[in-house]
Amino acid sequence: MEYIHFTDEQKQRANSVDLVDFLQRQGEQLVRSGREWRWKRHDSVTVRGSQWFRHSRKEGGHSIDFVQQFYDMSFPEAVTLLLGGESGVEWNQTSKSVPPPRKSFALPEANQDMRRVFAYLIKQRFIDREVLTHFAHEKLIYEDKKYHNAVFVGLDENGVPRHAHKRGTYTQGEPYKGNVEGSDPKYSFHRMGESDTLYVFEASVDMLSFITLNKDGWKQYSYVTLDGVSEHAMLCQLELNPHIKSVVLCLDHDEAGIEAVGRLKDILHEKGYRDISVMQSQYKDWNEDLKVKNGISPIPAREHPKLVLLPKVVSELHDLCKALATHKDIDSFLAECAEAVKPLLASGKTAALNSEAVRECLQCMAAGSLTAMQRQLRQMEQPVTMEQLIQKLQDSYRPHEDRGWLRTKAEQLRQDVSNISRQLQTIGIRTLEDKEKLLSTYQLLALDCIKTIMFVEQELPSMLPVQEQAVNFSMTM
Repeated sequence: MEYIHFTDEQKQRANSVDLVDFLQRQGEQLVRSGREWRWKRHDSVTVRGSQWFRHSRKEGGHSIDFVQQFYDMSFPEAVTLLLGGESGVEWNQTSKSVPPPRKSFALPEANQDMRRVFAYLIKQRFIDREVLTHFAHEKLIYEDKKYHNAVFVGLDENGVPRHAHKRGTYTQGEPYKGNVEGSDPKYSFHRMGESDTLYVFEASVDMLSFITLNKDGWKQYSYVTLDGVSEHAMLCQLELNPHIKSVVLCLDHDEAGIEAVGRLKDILHEKGYRDISVMQSQYKDWNEDLKVKNGISPIPAREHPKLVLLPKVVSELHDLCKALATHKDIDSFLAECAEAVKPLLASGKTAALNSEAVRECLQCMAAGSLTAMQRQLRQMEQPVTMEQLIQKLQDSYRPHEDRGWLRTKAEQLRQDVSNISRQLQTIGIRTLEDKEKLLSTYQLLALDCIKTIMFVEQELPSMLPVQEQAVNFSMTM
């Protein structure tokens, strides 16, 4: 590949390209979402000026890594495209969608009564009247004067309002929702009790619905909303309330909620919390469960598509592992598989990808890795069945850790194979630590193969229209 040098000025110019303008010229549909734009093709992605954020995975950046992520391009390809390439396209670099400077926080003026908010939350969302009255008396919920929105207030440790979330009370169409400008995400809507248990929710109505469904002794417990799936409010309350030892994650029963639960559990473990549990609504969220109790058809839960696909992909390894059981040099077999799959992934042009050939190579690599693990464990006098190893592989999968597009996954596979090769070249007798490290690398290779198989099966088809558009641009590589 020919090396392309970009000056700092060129890279800065490419990284400042307005993504709204860029996507619209690609024929993509964008929907205004407050001060941002939501990308209809990937509805968890919002863009603002040259910045983007993927809310379902809590990741984001600027124009160059946006093109790398969603157009599966290398850094030189992304910069070339953003600078116009050979097509002479001049993207907007004025950041026309950048909002004005952020205002200081101030609560909206309160209405003289809460008639509309009570009607909406009790009659439409079925929140218990006593529960709602309690929060209203605490001045944590009120009705704003101008638009009659329900306002959910978050206080800091001194009782000073620092956050407010507004939700429309009109019943026709999609209700308005958004935070008051200047809100501090650490202090979103919450209520603390004397118990050592904290319940964590995505949104205010979810929290109130859960309390309505579990009214007995509810005031003794603590509750916090994340205003989405960010961890800041949860960590803030844990820091301010050291008596809390138990955390119950009660997020939405959908793809974003399931990924967030895994990510939040990791964060809590890092902070030293061990008593972590998960409560999942039967339907999409706790308010949908509450609707069912009141005779309303609910929005169904949505399982994580990769967790649904995972058992099928993993089960297909059984026969391959049996076939490899008598293979004499399994490490050479892995190297051969890696060489076979390399040209299939190397180009990064997913529109022309032979997905079936890639799948077969990856399955062989995963099965070979598991076979190598089994042999290594036998040598260590820790025999296990292949069924146990396959189950361990499936249990080790975490959807929130399954990041990156095809080029990233190909690089990770290359790195795994390289690490195995380097560890096998160790001179002399391997220590127990060396053997355990080799086992971990074998398992990582098998897991990365599984992730790539699922990407090829599930995410690749939705990318093809985008890739076909990108092919129209001439890349100098």
